Amino acid sequence: MPIHFGTDGWRAVISDSFTFDNLRILAQAIADAIASDHWDKSGNGGIKPDPRKIVIGFDTRFLSDRYAGEVARVLAANGFTVMLSQSDAPTPAISFAVKDQAAIAGIMITASHNAPRYNGVKLKGPFGGSALPEQCHRVEVYISDNEQRARGPNLMDYQRAREANLIQKFNPLPAYFEHLRKLINTDLIAENPQRFAVDSMYGAGRGVIKAFLQGTGCDIAEVRAEMNPGFGGIHPEPIAKNLGALASAVSSGLGNFGLATDGDADRIGAMDERGTFVDPHRIMALALKYLVERRGMTGAVVRTVSTTRMIDRLAAKYGLKIYETPVGFNHIADCMMQEDVLIGGEESGGISFKGHIPEGDGPIMGLLLVEMIADAKKPLVELVDGLIAEVGPAIYQRVDLRVSRPVAKAEMAAFLSKTAPRQIGGQNITDISARDGMKYIMSDDSWLLIRPSGTEPVLRVYVEGRTPEMVRELMGFGQMVAERLV
Repeated sequence: MPIHFGTDGWRAVISDSFTFDNLRILAQAIADAIASDHWDKSGNGGIKPDPRKIVIGFDTRFLSDRYAGEVARVLAANGFTVMLSQSDAPTPAISFAVKDQAAIAGIMITASHNAPRYNGVKLKGPFGGSALPEQCHRVEVYISDNEQRARGPNLMDYQRAREANLIQKFNPLPAYFEHLRKLINTDLIAENPQRFAVDSMYGAGRGVIKAFLQGTGCDIAEVRAEMNPGFGGIHPEPIAKNLGALASAVSSGLGNFGLATDGDADRIGAMDERGTFVDPHRIMALALKYLVERRGMTGAVVRTVSTTRMIDRLAAKYGLKIYETPVGFNHIADCMMQEDVLIGGEESGGISFKGHIPEGDGPIMGLLLVEMIADAKKPLVELVDGLIAEVGPAIYQRVDLRVSRPVAKAEMAAFLSKTAPRQIGGQNITDISARDGMKYIMSDDSWLLIRPSGTEPVLRVYVEGRTPEMVRELMGFGQMVAERLV
């Protein structure tokens, strides 16, 4: 199977397509792309990166540390100095290290929230976010070119590379923590220390939030923080159905609320005192409200097409400009680098805010939530109820429908645009967007989004309604349309 290196990197099944041989081929292509004249070496913020320095990190998956070492051997053989994380670390910590160490790029060995049988590679730019689409395309060009010329990867003995200082081990967390202390008010947290549980889902976020808050007086119970490369057989994605362990911890009194991060800790989820899941829509809306009302911050707001319109209602209240992007944090990152952005996020839990790198970050959003609760001196459930009373109700639902054949976005958009009804569930359709899939926005601010997956034969149907009845109407219509499409 060919290596498809897209804007979110490469993911494949371990020992099927994700093999040491294929990884070496990809690493050589990355080395060639970075060394080429086509790679953007301008850096970020006026700091010119070292064109021969690359940071490598890895998560807790099966063989991730070995895969990282193998990529380091290829890069060292190509004359790069590799800063290799000494242990598993969150993707945002590695992304920050790329910027902090003025490296030209970063490589993270992870399949993020995917099932345990997968592993993958994420490529990072010198600015501390995902590499640009044209850079990822350049990697694919070199994969093809090397294959046509029957050029295999360069490879250096690991010990020799270490002795020559071409592979250097480092701990990314101290510099990452120092940066987070500029963005999280630990003094405020220490004045009202919280008692809560953290579920890292056996991923690379394990121990991070607890270590950062050491000395604040917080009582933190860790759940699924031990090393388990198979993630206990679950998808390490912090959504309600995967967080039974966290719900049990909260209900048994181990914490007054819960935080959860995914396999590589670039996503966040939470749980209130009742064991009710607090989704990223609510977390992002609460964060926006807090940053404006309590910290007095301002700037544009960026959300993906599949994220709650509670964000829009808050932005309108504060007089802030709002941008809607296609699904994928890379689109949010693009906006964060071009505009003065206060907060950007997506429904899957990747969120970042002003002053931080353009990268979804589970630990920093979990810490900001702790700060919000400490500042409000109210339980999380009251904060959520207050948000809903102000800009809700907003009931969200998503269904993934497996289809018999892949559906092209252009084909689907043409069909849905042509067959759009005047109203659904008694509400008029006031706007139609084809930014990513097809989105109908209703007169009461409810919405329906249908978009095909870019990687599998799946149609995703997203709905946000102001009433349970509206959610049923929209979802029913979405599923009916999806069935007609295939």
